[in-house]
Amino acid sequence: MTPRGSVRAALKSLGFATGVAAGAYAAYAGVAWSRYGRVSPPRPEEQDPLLDRFMPEYEVAERHHIRVAAPAAMTFAAAQETDLQAAPLVRTIIRAREMILGATPDDRPRPRGLLREVEALGWGLLAEVPGHEVVVGAVTRPWEANVTFRALPPDQFATFSEPGYVKIAWTLRAEPIGPSDSIFRTETRALATDPTARAQFRRYWSFFSPGIILIRWAILNPVKAAAERRAQTGGNGEHGGNG
Repeated sequence: MTPRGSVRAALKSLGFATGVAAGAYAAYAGVAWSRYGRVSPPRPEEQDPLLDRFMPEYEVAERHHIRVAAPAAMTFAAAQETDLQAAPLVRTIIRAREMILGATPDDRPRPRGLLREVEALGWGLLAEVPGHEVVVGAVTRPWEANVTFRALPPDQFATFSEPGYVKIAWTLRAEPIGPSDSIFRTETRALATDPTARAQFRRYWSFFSPGIILIRWAILNPVKAAAERRAQTGGNGEHGGNG
């Protein structure tokens, strides 16, 4: 094959792959649209009474978990200190959202550690069981280009109903399954406060949920790696690492 023919074949393959990817993404968006508001109930091991206190009803729920060869308290500490921005995939997804929505890049320095970072963005701590679980929440308009997060006092979160917003609550949770093993779980729930916000959020969720879900997945392996490294070094490993 001539060089020109090779280039033509490569471009054809690239175009085919791009078309397949675009078609798959469109199909996913259609499924996300049709399934919006129809959330599967949690399995018995996924039930979370603490999160239920703040968001017993919801239209979107994402639940993820991973087994960790480390005690629950060590896994929980690693989760709190994970540096989300250190993951290239997360940075790519955030930049892609900024480009698609025309947002102004947010390059402000932020503290390291997942909890400190999200609190700097405006999220609020709703509840904490030391060494086991935290619940974080905010109200927001996710469809806005330069999205902002507004924290609420814990006693006001469940009843908040101001029109035009989406309430979002999420968790970090570590459960022991033995003296030196645990399950790390994270769950995110969302609920729109009125029909107009629901329509806007449904469109947003249908298009952007793959990236949002990937970010949730992106923290699982770093938490596992950091916790297991600490367990192997007797708790003296580096903090906040992503493995």
